[in-house]
Amino acid sequence: MKSVCLFCSAVEGLAPSFRTAAAEFGTAMAGRGWRLVYGGSRRGLMGEAARAAMAAGGTVVGVIPTVLVAPEVANRDITELRIVDTLAQRKELMAELSDAFVCLPGGIGTLDELLEMITTFDLGLHAKPTVLCNIERFWDPFEALIRDFDAHGVLRSRMHRSYQTVPDVPAAMAALKAHFAR
Repeated sequence: MKSVCLFCSAVEGLAPSFRTAAAEFGTAMAGRGWRLVYGGSRRGLMGEAARAAMAAGGTVVGVIPTVLVAPEVANRDITELRIVDTLAQRKELMAELSDAFVCLPGGIGTLDELLEMITTFDLGLHAKPTVLCNIERFWDPFEALIRDFDAHGVLRSRMHRSYQTVPDVPAAMAALKAHFAR
């Protein structure tokens, strides 16, 4: 079974298009028989994706640090919930459990997780793909930052293969399918 880690927001009340994309992602994961690995919250886009995957008969593994069990409302209605001690352990375990990574809109925590996967790819520590799902052009500022870094010459050439940006969930699923077919 392929496993895909989803990084996204646990904030409530985000744009309907973000919530729809999260639910669409969860449903698509289950439909392909791929395991969803995510941050273990019931809230926000995380909760939307997990609920949709479970409702569609999917397998969902949540990984949440003890400090976030209460504030992010740990989701115990999933296939498996793993509680770890630190945020660093959360990222490490999610990376270990996953064959690929997808980012939907999210805040500083999502950005931290994204940068960890890009950095470890850039350093040659893994060869797993990362896909940014650019709902409502959410990741455009990140793309601009990367272009600026590149213009200043601070990026290795390998960094440009560390992730790809796609416009929506169907394109993200197609990118993952293509990667897994290799």
